[in-house]
Amino acid sequence: MSRTYLSWLICTALLVPLSQGAQAQTVLKLAYAENSQPVKEALKYIGKAVSEKTNGEVTIQYFPDSQLGGERELVEMAQVGAIDITKVSSGLLESFSPLYGVFALPYLFPSEQSFYQVMDNNDVMKTVYQSTAPQGFTGVAWYDSGARNFYMTKGPVKTLADLKGKKIRVMQSETSINTMKLLGASPIAMSQAEVYTSLQQGIIDGAENNEFAMTIARHGEVAKYYSYDMHTRIPDIVVISNLTKSKLAPAEYQALMDSIKESETVEKEAWKKEMDKTRKLAETQFGVKFYNIDQAPFKQAVQPIYDQLEKKPAVYQLYKKISKLTQ
Repeated sequence: MSRTYLSWLICTALLVPLSQGAQAQTVLKLAYAENSQPVKEALKYIGKAVSEKTNGEVTIQYFPDSQLGGERELVEMAQVGAIDITKVSSGLLESFSPLYGVFALPYLFPSEQSFYQVMDNNDVMKTVYQSTAPQGFTGVAWYDSGARNFYMTKGPVKTLADLKGKKIRVMQSETSINTMKLLGASPIAMSQAEVYTSLQQGIIDGAENNEFAMTIARHGEVAKYYSYDMHTRIPDIVVISNLTKSKLAPAEYQALMDSIKESETVEKEAWKKEMDKTRKLAETQFGVKFYNIDQAPFKQAVQPIYDQLEKKPAVYQLYKKISKLTQ
């Protein structure tokens, strides 16, 4: 029995008593994998807000912290309507729609401000969000996930030479894998749940993620060197099953969409507050050392990705839109 199907059975079994006991109430299912506190606060806000906007006619039941599986399993459950809402990395969504690969392009965003400007641009994001509609789900909002940087077990990344031949964990993303190869590393695609043990046992030499990985996932216990090259800013995406709309009256569905959109602001504000705390915690409690490095040689090394981009017309057109906004 597949994990996805088993998760669906669990989900269904849990919901039967609710549907029998509250016929007039629509209960939507929101599941997510392990996440930082800002994301949890934003997802919690959705349930509170939609309940208030609908006078309790629409509520949300939560399945947090990978209770129903990892991010891929949760997307697959949304496809068939076993859950209504989830939040996953856009890096994962590249395997469902090539357009999401644009966010994995290395050194695409020169600053956090330019990243926000693109993500809040409806002309850009509507195309991306709708690209998975034929597969049973659509994107409806984005959350900040910071910049992805390198962290290592045996020494910091300061130059390209420090990456040569090193085994680096990456997400299951074609663009991320190609980026690591061009930087001289050996990319190893694996789930987030496997990273700690793999670092500890020397299966990989390092990984790349935001600072929360050092504390929440406790990777700072085994990887003490964190280098800011900011090679990508890969957003998290809130997705909704296409089947969810049929469960709700038009006004209820709009209330849900409004609540999810409002949660973007909640998450971004919480993210900024928590990031400074997280870095201090990584330094003081985990003994992590942070390094600022020169991006220029790294950007030059990955130029072949951009040289080949015209071979992917849809992604290339999206990239050109983004470039105009970030110049």
